[in-house]
Amino acid sequence: MKQTLRLGRVAGIPVGVHWSVLVIMVLLAQGLAMAFLPERAPGSAARVYWTVAVAAAVLFLASLLAHELAHALVARHYRMRVERVTLWLLGGVAELGGLPPTARADLRVAAVGPLTSLAVSAGFFAATAAGNGFLPQVCVAALSWLALVNVLLAGFNLLPAAPLDGGRILRAMLWRRWDDQVRAQVAAARAGRVLGGGLIALGAAEILVTGDLAGIWLALVGWFLATAAGAEARTAGLTDRLAGLPVWAAMNPRPVVASAEASVQAFLTTVACRSRQRRFPVVDHSGRPIGMVTLSDLARIPPPLRPVTAVGGMAVAGATVEVDRPLADIAPLLAAGAGPILVVDGGVLVGVLDQSDLARVLDLAGLGLPSPPQRADQSPPERASAASSGHDHLVEDR
Repeated sequence: MKQTLRLGRVAGIPVGVHWSVLVIMVLLAQGLAMAFLPERAPGSAARVYWTVAVAAAVLFLASLLAHELAHALVARHYRMRVERVTLWLLGGVAELGGLPPTARADLRVAAVGPLTSLAVSAGFFAATAAGNGFLPQVCVAALSWLALVNVLLAGFNLLPAAPLDGGRILRAMLWRRWDDQVRAQVAAARAGRVLGGGLIALGAAEILVTGDLAGIWLALVGWFLATAAGAEARTAGLTDRLAGLPVWAAMNPRPVVASAEASVQAFLTTVACRSRQRRFPVVDHSGRPIGMVTLSDLARIPPPLRPVTAVGGMAVAGATVEVDRPLADIAPLLAAGAGPILVVDGGVLVGVLDQSDLARVLDLAGLGLPSPPQRADQSPPERASAASSGHDHLVEDR
């Protein structure tokens, strides 16, 4: 999930929030200031309720962050890549690169989240007890709410359905029992679709029978669960079909590239006009990628300025991946529409990977044919290929 606001790093892990966090912040603060706190601690001024409510909402988001960071830190202990932690409308997500190496690791990464929420809840319960008689009643009420909501968070996450933590725990247990990671992931995803469908039905029934629009939230959570569970099932299929393949086995090893130093006019007349590509990697003098450029980007440059405008100045940063990384790690990104992805070896561009490359490998797998290596010795393509011909272009092999 893309972060709208980067908050910084915790233990080296990028932490940020999605813009939708503002929605849940407003709703939580409103509910606390206008209903929960006045009921539990009557007699305070409205500004007091709103001040305490906003503080409680911020502490709740901090609790969510602790939950997700716990997942991330345990995952890193097992040498899993941790891309980022992001808070959003329906909670938080720790984006991990790939699946856990063992069922035991899977279980521990999943279980630590609810355990952290329970520990945070216990802390708020202790603060509630200690604050009675010392803190204003409105603050005590807010602390009790934080204690309760973290218990509910832990309980909901323990439901045995992907992508919830309980679904991860179920996957780990089935993985250990069946000794089949993909089968276990598909079973947990199926449970997630069932739970998501049930929540959607309950939300719709609440709206139709009682007229309470709160059912919209229940249906929204159900839709998210069902959608995420479906994505996990598809990812499991990709992982199974791509098992053992590195990125270099699927990439295009000879894409047409643009030299960062070349003028837009020279690139268009000598390279782009002879290529079927619409997007081009841009490399510096040593073959290191600095981004991507499209024909539509170059078309925005007025013709009189094209001879004096460098292609590198038009490049937009692109995603990069190491040549030996497992293809199964990248496949979900490509399937979701990301790409093209720049493939590097020691920082030097050696290929490009896009949806068509992934589709080709999957088609070959569906036909029962192996994906051929790019070289006879099954080693990655030579990095020199990305730096040949003065970086103006590479021979296109499509």
